[in-house]
Amino acid sequence: MLHHKANLNGYLAYQTGQSLEKINQDTDRDFFMSAKEAKDYGLIDGVIMNPLKALQPLAAA
Repeated sequence: MLHHKANLNGYLAYQTGQSLEKINQDTDRDFFMSAKEAKDYGLIDGVIMNPLKALQPLAAA
């Protein structure tokens, strides 16, 4: 189990740009954040404000 946690934390550190130490600290317990905090942390790219618009097909390039 600890092996999987170490792998996941390493992946999160790489993808978010956060230090491994910060990821280890933040994933040790429940850690809740707002959408803005998640974006600033590097977990998400953005928040979909209009889900119907997000489901529309992309225009041909």
